[in-house]
Amino acid sequence: MDATAKPPLELLIAAPRGFCAGVDRAIRIVELAIEKYGAPVYVRHEIVHNKYVVDTLKAKGAIFVEELDQVPDGVPVVFSAHGVPKAVPAKAAERGLSYLDATCPLVSKVHRQAERLVAAGRHILFIGHAGHPEVIGTFGQVPEGAMTLIETVEDAEAVAIADPENLAFLTQTTLSVDDTAAMLAVLKRRFPAILAPGADDICYATSNRQGAVKALAEQVDLVLVIGSPKSSNSMRLVEVAVRGGTCATLIQRADDIDFAWFDGVTRVGLTAGASAPELLVREVVERIGTRFAVAEREVETVAENIAFKLPRGLEAA
Repeated sequence: MDATAKPPLELLIAAPRGFCAGVDRAIRIVELAIEKYGAPVYVRHEIVHNKYVVDTLKAKGAIFVEELDQVPDGVPVVFSAHGVPKAVPAKAAERGLSYLDATCPLVSKVHRQAERLVAAGRHILFIGHAGHPEVIGTFGQVPEGAMTLIETVEDAEAVAIADPENLAFLTQTTLSVDDTAAMLAVLKRRFPAILAPGADDICYATSNRQGAVKALAEQVDLVLVIGSPKSSNSMRLVEVAVRGGTCATLIQRADDIDFAWFDGVTRVGLTAGASAPELLVREVVERIGTRFAVAEREVETVAENIAFKLPRGLEAA
């Protein structure tokens, strides 16, 4: 055998993976806004949690800021896919700024549910991660004190409610399906009258990607998840793989790969969080191919064909 021959490696790639319909739509909104209004277009908060995506949009003329105060008068501003508190568009309107809302429609649905539940006199237990932009945005839809954040099973066990008969729950869209189920089990046991929203708030893309990683993790020695440490759905993919008994690591780009991870490994799983483009998946496959003779196979658990409409006025841009 040729001593320079690359060792064989099976690479199982999860499907679905990468961009979801909400991320796709948000990125498109920024691109179309730049086409329609010309650069610069300001974006409040990272449009999605992915450095490559943000840098690509910066190169096209997007300027990312954390707060509306950093947006000068007379230029358009886009709100990120994670959603914003009601006070933000109100302040933009007050300043006469034209704004485009790139909030994922599934997050907007949770916002409307929160408003309806509070209007009906219910207190909301919101399952999510403190400080995440989506949580901040959802809490900003209702009066202060109308929602209580539940981050852990311990929180669910400890939370004290004045009127347990008028209670409802909602969840962040990018959580671990299993963790959420565990917290809900506690809340339903403690508060039998708690009202569940019509459908599960955890979005189809989050559930699908976690299901795909679960299936993948059973078949491989190592799982690589492409995504940002700031990306909740990407971090959950790593957790799901580890919970399945497999080593798993989050990487942002191909350069993050440490080939020491591959010692004794013959089969690797690869996936990408909902804000990571397919281009980064191919980049990782190519990097692995520099050291191994890669046999690539896609493992599809469910087909996705969801698309969301663009805001009115941008479709024909």
